[in-house]
Amino acid sequence: MSPFGYGTRRGLPGSYFLVGLVGAIVGGLLVGAAVMSAVDRRIAALPDALKEPGPGRVPAGEVQPPATGRSSSVVAAIARDVGPSVVKISTLRERVFYNFFFERMVQQEEGLGSGVIFDRQGHVLTNYHVIEKATQIGVVLSDGREFTASVVGGDYYTDLAVLRVKGDDLPVGRLGDSDALQVGGLAVAIGNPFGFDHTVTAGVISALGRSLPLDEEQGIYLENLIQTDAPINPGNSGGALVDETGAVVGINTAIISQAQGIGFAIPIKTARRIASEIIEYGKVRRPWIGITQVWAITPDVARDYRLPVDSGLAIVSYVRQSPAAAAGLRRGDVIISAGGKRVKTIADLRDAVTSAGIGGRLDLEVYRDGRVVKATVAVGEAP
Repeated sequence: MSPFGYGTRRGLPGSYFLVGLVGAIVGGLLVGAAVMSAVDRRIAALPDALKEPGPGRVPAGEVQPPATGRSSSVVAAIARDVGPSVVKISTLRERVFYNFFFERMVQQEEGLGSGVIFDRQGHVLTNYHVIEKATQIGVVLSDGREFTASVVGGDYYTDLAVLRVKGDDLPVGRLGDSDALQVGGLAVAIGNPFGFDHTVTAGVISALGRSLPLDEEQGIYLENLIQTDAPINPGNSGGALVDETGAVVGINTAIISQAQGIGFAIPIKTARRIASEIIEYGKVRRPWIGITQVWAITPDVARDYRLPVDSGLAIVSYVRQSPAAAAGLRRGDVIISAGGKRVKTIADLRDAVTSAGIGGRLDLEVYRDGRVVKATVAVGEAP
């Protein structure tokens, strides 16, 4: 017997399998042809308008190209017209620290931001936090020109600052009317996020009149901000927020880092007013009475401390050589009214001082030692 006889006998069923497979394939082709014939008859019965893609129609399986409508052309025009007036700002700061041997060390730190040239004199609007404590400031235009900038002045309370560069044929951004903005309107942000020069992003005006805390304990807020979902990132600070007309309506200033699409800009109406004061006086002149810290009295606090008043501001600290000190105010006094209006929050007192103005007089009602006394403060100018 051949040693391969077993394998030869097992080959016969395989032959039957091949015959069956060929038959299945042939049968499948016949069935498939019948099905396709039926499909062809159904297609022939369809209206002609559905069989061939006409104008605006995309055949099944093909990818439709992106729309190139009005919005994209507007953003492109804004980038072309406003973009050159938005500059890149680079800064150097000195950070002082002490090493293990208590030796004083100085380290240079670099910073990046954005700004907007807003007049022919080369004044640049930006954020105060972009240039705060900077020892050197450089400005780079979109055409590659570089300048050393001087600081005209800055204001912590509105997070705005004005720089100046000296050059010829400087591009100037057109300032718009932030009071005319509407929620849902186009918003285009131009700046230098993470050092990527002259980046343009687009979105909408998400909300108006927002507030963000700068120092909640002192009641210092950035107020009346524009909220937008146009992507804003570190490096965009100080850049332009532009409306659909190509006018600068805000200065980009902050984001909510834990969220997506929540950015804020200072209205250009505020920025224009602050810039004018900085250019004229080198700072923003503000009315001031010298109270530096207060404690808001609520009904719960009044109940716990058995106070006869359920609202007001208790004076925690004040400047010794100040209008408040000169008027006889002291620590522990509870201000219950200012300028004839009840005082419940820090904002109430601040508004009363602002209304009185520098050189004005502010009448206060103060709870002290179990009774209400009156005091008149001569409002001064903040140092």
